[in-house]
Amino acid sequence: MKNKANFPSHEGEACPSRCPDNSAFKQQRLPAWKPQLNIVTVLCSFFLTGAFCLAVGVCLVLSANSVREIQIDYSDKCSDCSKFRENSSNWNKECHCSVNFMLKEDISGDVFMYYGLQNFYQNHRRYMISRSDAQLLGRNVNVPRSNCAPFSTYRNGTPMAPCGAIANSMFNDTIDLFYNRNSAVIPVPLLKTGNSWWTDKNVKFRNPESYNLSSAFAGTARPPYWQKPVYLLDEEDERNTGFVNDDFIVWMRVSAFATFRNLYRRVKRVRHFADGLPAGNYTFQISYNFPVSKFKGRKHVILSTVVWSGGSNPFLGIAYVVSGTAAILTGFVITAIHLKLRKKKTYFQRQ
Repeated sequence: MKNKANFPSHEGEACPSRCPDNSAFKQQRLPAWKPQLNIVTVLCSFFLTGAFCLAVGVCLVLSANSVREIQIDYSDKCSDCSKFRENSSNWNKECHCSVNFMLKEDISGDVFMYYGLQNFYQNHRRYMISRSDAQLLGRNVNVPRSNCAPFSTYRNGTPMAPCGAIANSMFNDTIDLFYNRNSAVIPVPLLKTGNSWWTDKNVKFRNPESYNLSSAFAGTARPPYWQKPVYLLDEEDERNTGFVNDDFIVWMRVSAFATFRNLYRRVKRVRHFADGLPAGNYTFQISYNFPVSKFKGRKHVILSTVVWSGGSNPFLGIAYVVSGTAAILTGFVITAIHLKLRKKKTYFQRQ
């Protein structure tokens, strides 16, 4: 026999406890709008989306192509220093090389200097997690337990600051630019601050609190591949040394690809360079410290301008063009199918 208590009640009977409330939301009586798809709305959607993507893509491609850029590969031109760096006993010795190049036309506006690496993989999982955010925030420079191993402490127990594989492999070539005007050699003024993200500089990286940095990092040692401790990264500007050094912060933001570039300097627009870089002969003076021959890598120096859409990277514009073209082609295919089916339907109706 069926139990009445298990079924919805009739007149005068109470509703069971598991019955939803008699509200518009729980009884699904809320007003709703459902698009009525027909051939006109579908085709308009495809064609309008395609036209929009094509327009945006063309603008992005034209904008990327308007960027002025010159790229100098100095891997082979500094081959002597490269061989010199292969000997680990020369880690505390300096090696310099120079690279000459010519600008045929002026580069107007803000000019940015990048260093580029090729065949350097930063996307390995163990490499990416080999850091201590607590240490980089200045909370404790001695982090015995972290993901930094084996670059956390030395054999005698001295902690490394900063620790981890990312910090240990930091790019440390020094690049200076000189303008050869007539018989004079004019150094191009370069800005080494303001090149990192604001959130990184002011939120994610902090120096330990102390009356001076040398005492703050007392009891720690530099990473094995570094030539000087972290508190001497910039001896000229105390606001740009330690964990808040711009070069260090830029390097700690790892790349997803094996070939990448990082912002190194910006040209200061003063005197001869108020409007950018004038045409003429230039020289890169490079202090070669970062070896790449063991992993068959390459090193570049890039001088580039930027536009409203960013740097010289047409990928996003090409992606928009491809998406817009695909949408328009799909619209034409749907149109052809619709016309074919309509003719067939008209034919059968006549029969």
